[in-house]
This record gives sequence, structure tokens and C-alpha cells, in this order.
Amino acid sequence: MPPHYEIVGVSEPDRLQAELASNCAGQFSTVVRPRISVEMRDGKRVLIAFIPEANPIDKPVFVTSRGLNRGAFRRIGSTDQRCTDDDVHLLYQVRSTSAVEDTPLPGSISDFDSRALESYRIARGRSNPTAAELMHPDADLLRSLGAVTGPSGALSPTLAGLALFGTRAAIRRTLPAMRVDYIRVAGREWVRSPDERFDSVDILGPLMLAIPRAMSAVLDDIPKSFRLPGNTNQREDVPLIPQTALREAVVNALMHRSYRQHQPVQIIRYSNRVEIRNPGVSLVPDELLGEPGSRQRNPRIAAVLHDAGFAETKGSGIRAIREAMARAGLSPPTFESDRERDTFVVTFLFHHFLSGEDIEWLGRFRRLALSEAEQRALVFVREVGAINIAAYRDLNRVETNVAATELRRLKDAGLLDLHGKGAAMHYRPTELLIAPAGSAASENKSLVALGGVQPTELAPNLHGLPTELAPNLHGLPTELAPNLHGLPTELDTAVRSLGQRATSEQIRLVIERLCRWRPQTSDQLAQLLGRNKHHLVTSILRPMVRDGRLSLTHPEAPAHPQQAYTALPPKP
Repeated sequence: MPPHYEIVGVSEPDRLQAELASNCAGQFSTVVRPRISVEMRDGKRVLIAFIPEANPIDKPVFVTSRGLNRGAFRRIGSTDQRCTDDDVHLLYQVRSTSAVEDTPLPGSISDFDSRALESYRIARGRSNPTAAELMHPDADLLRSLGAVTGPSGALSPTLAGLALFGTRAAIRRTLPAMRVDYIRVAGREWVRSPDERFDSVDILGPLMLAIPRAMSAVLDDIPKSFRLPGNTNQREDVPLIPQTALREAVVNALMHRSYRQHQPVQIIRYSNRVEIRNPGVSLVPDELLGEPGSRQRNPRIAAVLHDAGFAETKGSGIRAIREAMARAGLSPPTFESDRERDTFVVTFLFHHFLSGEDIEWLGRFRRLALSEAEQRALVFVREVGAINIAAYRDLNRVETNVAATELRRLKDAGLLDLHGKGAAMHYRPTELLIAPAGSAASENKSLVALGGVQPTELAPNLHGLPTELAPNLHGLPTELAPNLHGLPTELDTAVRSLGQRATSEQIRLVIERLCRWRPQTSDQLAQLLGRNKHHLVTSILRPMVRDGRLSLTHPEAPAHPQQAYTALPPKP
């Protein structure tokens, strides 16, 4: 039997209407306009609100304060279910086919800048002098490019048309946030104090004119090196970041930005890097960034910029950026697509990757046997101040699970600290990582090696030799390193064979053999295997006890000071 509802009426319908309309206008990612009316039912005033379904180009609509991941819901039956990643991806796919750039805007043919149109004609003629549209008058040219819509006598500009060719006045009137902010920040961190100032250049105008202005602003300001080309004695200044890489990043930001969001594209110049931020996540999955093929959010804008020689449309922009940075010997750029904030960020570091200074700095951690990927991440953290899984993955072109594992290893080594949770989780440098060479922090603090290998200065001096003569248990070839722990030969060989990349099961098998030989404490096992004690206990030893592969010598008192692990002999 269906539930029975009784009308009780509302006492202040005007106030409720105002609150509902205000909440719908300000609490969601797009403005929601409910249809509200007040009617009398059984002598009582009833407020009726109808919320129309959002247009495909506006979905997903989400609660702004919760962000995309937690604030987007689907109606299933009588329940509201939070959108999964697949739901969100599907909605983005659907809305990407309904191009917001085709939206007609108020205005007329007089809202187009003749200089922008002439700039397009010159650029198009340079790439294809016989292009048919070059022979059209301005109105027909604009129609052929999808820049206007409507009958000939009443043409209206589209969003794409004004973005590409509109006058400053028309853009300011209809698309006020469609600008480029070039911001210079002193130091390496974003200005947090209102007392600290930064310089900003606001570039507002049609893309055909704004792109060259933005490129000039960036290139004039970043550090430069010089070279002497062959057969000449005249110096040539060269931007430290290749012009090809910068141009691709700036054009991609403007070409693929989301025009639904009222946010400018930001180019932020720090003392050691340049960040280019545009509203709108990448429509290409993170793992496919840089692969052939593309998905265009604004195909009409992309086509015009391609015709003008600003951009390509084959999805090779990110690959071109990476290759240009590699040819220049610079640190790889990072590309971060943040779905919660709906932004895409490209980061360029100024310095050469693994320069002499980097190698000298990384030499402080040579005992940790850092891989090239780990070295690259540490250099990035030192320059930027933080790293997350997405940045590590993009920096080193590895899978997400590999990036997470290797960042945890750097954390266990005492070089990184974990901050935040969920989507905000990131790693920051510890004092040990950034301490100046020769300081107490860099010289005296203990380092826990990746996978737990103990540094030489922490290894037991089993022979009573002076520190500088004490043997490095992990630095000698296996066949030359002495058996300092007095293990049986076959156990000593098994321990040495583990290496830094041993699997968890290989470690467990050796632990079983050691504990079968004689009971071992967690300290003894950590020293014998060269592993971090905390990681060994939580990830290896406790699970082995639960699985019955090991037993405690004092099971009635797990925290016993002489607690040790033992293993039963193998079954015949």
C-alpha cells in the first residue's frame, strides 16, 4: 500500500522561495533555475518547485562545496546515489559531444575585431595560399568557421567566434573570465599572505591576438642562456625552456580549456618553474596522455588554431613538449589532470635534470641506491616543494600502483612526509632531504634506506674497528663480504641473495629459515635482512603469525621485551 501524505502547508512561502532560489543559484557547479509557484490545497498554502533536468553540456552538476568526486549524484529509483568514476566519465563523454562553443551569444557582426580576422587570413594564407575561405568576405568567412549563426540579415556570434575573433569590449561583456593571467611570484611558493604582492599581466582579447601576446610575456620573462651559432661571433639568447614546449602548452591550455567555467587561464612564473593552469580536466585518460589521437573539447576553436599554425590536432602536443624538454636536457614536465578541481596543470622546471649540482646533492643519499625515477622525484620535490602520485606517475611514466609504492619507499627512507588524505594526499620533503650539506640534520640524522637497508654509520661495528675502517655490509660484492653475523653458510647465502627488489614472499621464505634455525627478534631480523623494522613487523611478521607460518616465543604477552619469532620445522 503506498504511503499516505498529509498537507500541512507553509507559513512563509516568500521566504522559502527566496532561500530555495538562492541555494539553487549558488551551491552548484552550474546555476540551477527552479520553477516555483504557490498554490492553495485544502485551504493551505503549498510551495511547488520543479527542477528541470540539466542540459547535457552542463552535466555533471555537483555540489560545489563537496567537489566533483563527492558532490555529484544520480537518481536511481527513490534514492540519490553518489556518482562513480565511470558515471562521471560517461557524463563528460556525453557533454563533450554537445559543444558549448556553438552557443549563440548576444551581439552582431560588429563585435568582431578586424585585426583578428586579418591575422587569421595572413596565417592561413601562409599555410595554404589557395584556401577557398580566403576569398570570402568577412561575414561568409565567419560563417564557414562556425563563428556566427542565424540568418544572413541577423547574424549572432557564437562563443567560439567571440573567443577567436571578438573585440575586447564584446569579450569583456559576454566572456569576462576568458583571459590569460600571467603572474610573477617571488620565490618558490604561492603568495599566502595578503601583505605579499605579486606582479600580474592580464591579457584579454581574441585568441588570434592573445596567444602571441601571452607567448611574448612568458618568453621575455623566463631565464635565458646564450649560444654562439656556427660561423658567427654574435651572441644568441635562448630561453631556458624551449619555445616549442612553451608554445604547445600555452596553446593547448587556451584551445582545450572549459568555457563553462568562469575562470581565466593562469601562467604562473615562480623563481624556479612555470606552471600553466587551465579550467577543465583532460578528456583523455591520464595513462594515455601523450599517445597518438586526441579528444577535443572545442573542435571549432581547435580547427581555426590549426589552420592558423598555432596548434596541431593529432594529439601529439604533449609528446612534442616532452621531446623538446628531453632534447634540451631539462627535467621532464609534469601534467596533472585534477577531476575534483576540474583543472589541468603543466609544470616546467627551469634547471637541467641531474645537473652537476643535482648529482652532488643526490650524492648525500648514495647509500640508498636510488633509482633514476626516485632521483627524479626527489629533485622535483626539492624544486616544487611537494609531489603526489599523479605527478610521480607522469614524471616517470609509470603505473599508479608503482608510483604509490615508490613514494611510500621514499617516505619509509625518511626523505618524504605524507600529508592530506584521499584526493588531497601528497608528500612533502622532510628536514633531512632539504637540510643544507654539512648541517646537523644532514650529517647526524639517521637515514633509513629504501627497503630498510641501514646506512654504514648505523651498521654494527662488529670488529671494533675505527668507523672509517668498519666494513660496509651492503657495499661489497657478495663473494667478498665477510659473514659477520655468524650464520650457517646456506643461510648467509640466502640472506645475501635477497637484494633490494626482493618480493614479499621471498623475504618470508628467508625469515622462516632464519626463525627455524633459532628464534629471532624483530630487531635481529631487521638487521640481518637490512629492512626497516616498522615495515617488517607490520607488513611481514604479523601476517606470518596470523597465517601460522611463525609463532611467538611469548604468545601470552605480545609486547614482551624479549619477544621473538620461531618457525616449526618443515613437514616431511
